[in-house]
Amino acid sequence: MSKDSPFPSSDPQRSRIASVAARLMAEDGINNTFAAKRKAAISLGLPENVGLPEDAEVEAELRLYQRLYQGDEQSERIEYLRQKAVDFMAILQAFNPYLTGSVLDGTAGRYAEIDIQLFTDSAKDVEIFLLNQKLDYQHSTPRSERAEAVLTVHDDDADINLVVYPSNDERVTFRTRDGRPRAHARIAAVRKLLDGGSA
Repeated sequence: MSKDSPFPSSDPQRSRIASVAARLMAEDGINNTFAAKRKAAISLGLPENVGLPEDAEVEAELRLYQRLYQGDEQSERIEYLRQKAVDFMAILQAFNPYLTGSVLDGTAGRYAEIDIQLFTDSAKDVEIFLLNQKLDYQHSTPRSERAEAVLTVHDDDADINLVVYPSNDERVTFRTRDGRPRAHARIAAVRKLLDGGSA
């Protein structure tokens, strides 16, 4: 862990894992924090049962790494992905879209995917809509039991994951693996971010 880290830790081993995991996410395109932590531990030659840092520690290290080593590139990439998200959200307004994940929170790396939550009575309606729009998609594995489907659209150099939930879940507070509320934002809030404001 860097001396500038916002998560000073008394456990240097966990700190090293968090630092290496952050680098893997920033440089190698690993989007899954748990996978990055496991790979970091293996690369450091640590045992399989080693204590891993919290996701928040890795995310803090990731922000620091991106600020120190990928400053301008990172800012441009985030702006590009947020604009692409807004374009898709505008097309998908009938399905109550929300941006979530690393593109929203600003930690998206070079190979990050865009995650958009949709809320509708039927995932099939989204599929029909995409077909009518001539947007090719494929089914991906849902990361949440609540999700009815994940439809991934491959667009230029960024994949867009449309995570479809039942309409009733729109007011549900989704949480990260470590229990923190997962932020999500409507199109107006994302446009505000693009204009230099805060969501």
